[in-house]
Amino acid sequence: MPLSEAIRLALETIRTSKLRSFFTLLGIIVSVGFLVTVVAIIQGMNSYVKDNLTGAIIGTNSFQVRRTPIATTLLSDDAIRQINKRPLISRTDAEAVRAALPDVEAVSLQSGWPTPSVDVTFRNREVSGALVFGVTPDYQAVQDYRFAAGEPLTDTDVRERRYVAVVGFDVADKLFDGAEQAVGKSIRVGGLPLTIKGVVASKGRVLGQSFDAFILAPLPTFEAMYGRRLTTTVSVKVSASDQIAGAMARAEEAMRVAHRLRPNEPNDFAIDKADALLAFWATLTSVLFLVVPAVVAIGIVVGGIVIMNVMLMSVTERTYEIGLRKSLGARRQDILRQFMVESVILAALGGLLGVLSGAGLAMVVAAVSPLPAKVTAWSVAVALALGAGTGILFGVYPANRAARLDPIAALRSDG
Repeated sequence: MPLSEAIRLALETIRTSKLRSFFTLLGIIVSVGFLVTVVAIIQGMNSYVKDNLTGAIIGTNSFQVRRTPIATTLLSDDAIRQINKRPLISRTDAEAVRAALPDVEAVSLQSGWPTPSVDVTFRNREVSGALVFGVTPDYQAVQDYRFAAGEPLTDTDVRERRYVAVVGFDVADKLFDGAEQAVGKSIRVGGLPLTIKGVVASKGRVLGQSFDAFILAPLPTFEAMYGRRLTTTVSVKVSASDQIAGAMARAEEAMRVAHRLRPNEPNDFAIDKADALLAFWATLTSVLFLVVPAVVAIGIVVGGIVIMNVMLMSVTERTYEIGLRKSLGARRQDILRQFMVESVILAALGGLLGVLSGAGLAMVVAAVSPLPAKVTAWSVAVALALGAGTGILFGVYPANRAARLDPIAALRSDG
């Protein structure tokens, strides 16, 4: 039997039993759809984190000297206890890094964890949950802030411990209906008065979370308001990404000298760049990529068993047809080919419907939530291959059983 004829007969069989074919494929459709949807969301998140989140947190062409690493979630309890014994990062450390890196664009010192989240008020208006940071002026350059109105914090503000602030766009917009109107006004930050010097242009939202609801105060002013934080961070911005490695090495050396560490002693500080955040994210997604195949595999096996059982039922129902074809000269391999093609087409169709449903669901998720989604060619190829492979694997036994039927016994079965 030519392959084209086997395909025609398989499609005709599926067409005449649409409902049964659909329920036969349901397990594969759900499994493949789940695979495509989850991979699309993870891949979209990977691109989103790389393009938006790392720059928003650390800054472009930047790195940080910290008491603790950026990612501590996966560290052991003992490692965290050791980290908590480290000395705080100080202004002396920042000056040591600045002296070691005279050619960089900016070196800043800013408050770290725990970050105060406070209500900001002006007359009868309020912004809830704004984050307050204490910074030195270069922090604004590290973060590539552009100003919608007013001016940035200055060294004089830090030196004279002035009660002034630069605010995010959301704060100005909600309290004053615009950036220009906010400049020069006195707001109450957690009940304490600060005068707005400038308003940072909107940086937008990341995963639905606004990056514009914040207050920047001079670091000494911040520490007078809230006390010194358990973590303080030195941020360094260089001119180009190829300068980061060299600058990090010089900063590490300066910090070891400032902390009087012997050559055989480990660092009592961390130096992280955006890659550290990306590596942490990659670790989290790799866990998901381990779980997803296991879930998909269960669904595929269940779907494959259903296909095998339906194909066995089909062999039983078509016993007379198989005997008649064999008596008219059909060879064993012709019957085998027909049922294998039918099984593969059935499973591949399930894979295709799964891909379409998964891609559609991924687009719906992206449209109605802040989660991005990106359907990749490789996930589609894997999904289709899974469908076809399931048809081959679970179609062998029914096809062999059909091919091995004795034509005389098969013809008698109709009687």
